[in-house]
Order: sequence, then C-alpha cells, then structure tokens
Amino acid sequence: MRVLLVEDDKGVGDALTEALAARGHVPTRVSRGADALTRHHDADLILLDLGLPDTDGLEVLRMIRKVADVPVLVLTARGDERSVVRGLRLGADDYVVKPVRLAELLARMDTIMHRTARSAAALHHVVRVADVRIDLSARRVLVADEEISLTTKEFELLAVLARRLGTAVSRQQLMDEIWGDAYLAISRSLDVHMTQLRSKLKRPGLLTTIRGFGYRLGE
Repeated sequence: MRVLLVEDDKGVGDALTEALAARGHVPTRVSRGADALTRHHDADLILLDLGLPDTDGLEVLRMIRKVADVPVLVLTARGDERSVVRGLRLGADDYVVKPVRLAELLARMDTIMHRTARSAAALHHVVRVADVRIDLSARRVLVADEEISLTTKEFELLAVLARRLGTAVSRQQLMDEIWGDAYLAISRSLDVHMTQLRSKLKRPGLLTTIRGFGYRLGE
C-alpha cells in the first residue's frame, strides 16, 4: 500500500516510515500541508498529523476532500472532543490520538482499506439483498424483478445504506450525505423518506431501525 505520511516531527516520521516499510508498505513522508495537497493523488492512504508548520491539518483535510476520496487517517496528539468531531465531519476515515501502538495503527489502516474497497466495488456493481437489486450506477431498484419508482432522496437514502450493506449508519451520517449538513437538515425529513422507502420496497425487516442511532440495510 502506498502511504503518504504527513508528519513534521522527524523522530516520529522516521520511526513510522521505517515501521511501515518493514511491513511491506511503500511510505512517503512529507512535513508540510502544502506537500500533502500536491502529492495526495499518489497515495492509497494518508496518515495526517494536524500540527503542521504551514497550515492546520484540519484545513488540509478539508481541501483534500474537495478534490479526492483518498482514505485519510488522522494521527495526532490533538485529542480534544472538538477536534475529533470536526475531523470526522470533515471526512476523516478514522481519528487516532498519539501515542498509538503500531499493531493498532496497522489494524486501523487495514480496516479503512477493506471498507474503501467494498464501497468502491459497490459504486460499480448491483447490490443484492434478499430479492431486492439496487443498481447504484443506473439508479434503478428492482424488487422481485419488478422495477419500483423512487424519488431522488429515497434513492439516495437507499444508496447510502446499500454502500454499507449490513452496517449500521447513523442518522447524522445519512443527513450529512443526503442533505449536506446534519445541522441544517430537518430530522423529520429523514423519517418521512424512510417511511416512504419502506412502503415502496414492501419488505418488512429489510431496513432495520437501530434505536437511538440510525438504520441498517440487510442483516
């Protein structure tokens, strides 16, 4: 895996670079946010520190997310709740506070890449669950080989869940991805669209409500 390590601390950077290379990865280390913005397209995954000398790492993350979907794991000493929440909201795939054990870091990297591969595959394939087929590229849904008509928002809701088949997705994440901002979206809109989607699918139990959290498609 090609790993772009954005870390200005030479000691930490050298140790991580050596450890990643020893485990078969191809690490490239840069120390500035500006370098990350010009070299992110060469990486399969980015390890991003937030305390960079030229710009805040969260701003780097925000700018990367405007142009690329490359997985980003924030690896920083900044462990306050506000920074963690902001990092995840800006699109970090994971957020790890230093110091972290190498085995845990590697496991988190593997998890991110497996999840990313699954999501990428879903973008180009039909997702099947029970007798429901969801064609994400053609934006078609068939139930028992009969196509059903969904509104744009209903399809987007189903698509977000389909890309994470079998995984619980929070209400907040659904609103972020479909309406753009959970704080601006009306929570009631999600409930209404979910009710309409369930009615059209006519498959009780296919869409599970996770009380106090969100929803899951499939088992």
